[in-house]
Amino acid sequence: MGYRYRPIPSRGGGPLRRALTPVICGAALLLTSCAWGGPGDDTGGRLPAAPMGVTAVAGSATSVHVMWNRTPDGPEIATYEVYRDHTRVKEVPGSEHMVDVTRLTPDTSYAFTVRARNTDGALGPASRTVRASTPAAVAADERAPTRPGHPTGKVLGSRAVQLSWERSTDDRGVTSYDIQQGGSKIHSVGGGQTATVVTGLRPGTRYSFTVRARDAAGNLSPASGTVRLTTAPGSDDAKGTAPTGFRATTHRTDGAYYLDLSWVPPDVDGVVTEYQIHLDGQPATSLVWGGTAPRATATHSFYVGRETGVTHRVRIRAKLPDGTWGGFSAERTVTTGG
Repeated sequence: MGYRYRPIPSRGGGPLRRALTPVICGAALLLTSCAWGGPGDDTGGRLPAAPMGVTAVAGSATSVHVMWNRTPDGPEIATYEVYRDHTRVKEVPGSEHMVDVTRLTPDTSYAFTVRARNTDGALGPASRTVRASTPAAVAADERAPTRPGHPTGKVLGSRAVQLSWERSTDDRGVTSYDIQQGGSKIHSVGGGQTATVVTGLRPGTRYSFTVRARDAAGNLSPASGTVRLTTAPGSDDAKGTAPTGFRATTHRTDGAYYLDLSWVPPDVDGVVTEYQIHLDGQPATSLVWGGTAPRATATHSFYVGRETGVTHRVRIRAKLPDGTWGGFSAERTVTTGG
């Protein structure tokens, strides 16, 4: 895991506004394939149900996007395991319900299944098998598809919306469409589709959706126009989206002060990988996990200057898996050298 830094725009200068933004960059987790699990994998107790609603769509000549529905009842799910032709190729936390399977062979048909493992280690039965074929590779294709046209949408209750758009064109053909919310990819469908239903949303929440087309070489089109929709109210509107247990202290190293933060990620349907830290009422730092994001207590430290006795107000919010920003944590007040 490495770090890179980018400047934070400032108002009025000063060391805080010139602070750099850390972005934690980690390589994607590579899992060693293993044989298909059998009854011996289970440790007893009630088994998770087989995941439902599994779909697989080619994202490019070398990748397939696999999605499934959350297992609603029974034991708490610790992880989901994704199998390609009886070989486990991906494992994701139980709060994630989609994954890109990469490093595939162009012009090849693949079969995928998903299994759930509970917190006791018991591995449930496999989902139904779904198939997807990667398109043939194309040489030296640098031309992206055209922008999807005239997107429209409608709300389907408190947790889903339906979107539609006009087909993109490409000299080699459109392989898939990515559905984005706030710049985050939250859904994907095949290149032959021009409509989809996006589920797993939050009640009473305003969303801004765009669509981008992708060809076999992975070239992405410009984003479509924006569709703005607000889901119907529900009993859990905007609850549970703020980080909890937020704490802030300072320490001094080599004559400089650093702000030390800790918090518990919000318990939402998915993994939180991005946070925004506000200092004295203004965005100060963006924090992005590129590897495995913490599920329990998260910590972060960043530079705030060299002057002693400076008081700061700090709070944090998470970018949720549905692409929206969650609520702010409680605000803490700290003083350098105090």
